[in-house]
Amino acid sequence: MTAVDADRNAHATPAAPGRLRTALRRLGRLLPTPTGTPFTFCYGLILLGTAVYADFGDQATVDQLLRDSSTDAAHLTDQPLVVLVASALWVAGGLYSAYGVAFALVLTALERRVGGARTAGVFLVGHVLATLATELPVAGAVAAGQLPESSLHRLDYGISFGLMACIGALSGLVSRPARWAMLGVAGAMCAQDLIELIDPLASAGHPIALLTGIACRSLIRDGLPRPVGARARAEAEADVVPPAAVPPARAAVPAPPRQRVEGDEPHAAADSALHSR
Repeated sequence: MTAVDADRNAHATPAAPGRLRTALRRLGRLLPTPTGTPFTFCYGLILLGTAVYADFGDQATVDQLLRDSSTDAAHLTDQPLVVLVASALWVAGGLYSAYGVAFALVLTALERRVGGARTAGVFLVGHVLATLATELPVAGAVAAGQLPESSLHRLDYGISFGLMACIGALSGLVSRPARWAMLGVAGAMCAQDLIELIDPLASAGHPIALLTGIACRSLIRDGLPRPVGARARAEAEADVVPPAAVPPARAAVPAPPRQRVEGDEPHAAADSALHSR
């Protein structure tokens, strides 16, 4: 090893821990924390607890709790507020559901940009509106005799409606490539649900929740500092005149000496005579 290589390695070694700390810091910002994203962190702990109980608790008790938390038409008629809150405390699929991972990533990103109150508001609005938009028509169809009465009782719970609304809201706060990527993935999921129709009400509720979140963009952006785009930044820099281009102030130029003209001698002699008196 030459002296040059040794010197290069000596300078490169301290940079490795710095890059590692930077990478860990960036990775940590993707996950909820109690101080940075308190709403997502606390809500996530509740969902983690119910997911663990749903997977490892008594199955009969879990089934009864899920039925009592269902936002079907019958429960929405009897106790709407209770089931609207209780249904959002469970993750469909438990610990192994992709909804849990997406919840942590999406709501963390949204809360870091707009705060906990607005994030909770978007989630709540998407959850409630999509639920009512899918369940109330069922109740009307049953009342009109177009559906059997058993349609009033079904298992409907989870965070997917609120999550879709947060995806729609977050898409308006990220860069354009990330925005189209998020909307493309969410739109593909909605299209797949509508094609397969495994759960018709959930399949219809997901695009409703996504559009609700997109409609909330302007509301959650009010009062937030507007990011400066590259074009606007370049125009602002172009308007600033560098100091070298500013012309210096005009300096006082001394008047050139007066040239002696023939005929001035009598006047000069008279002036000297006056001063000598």
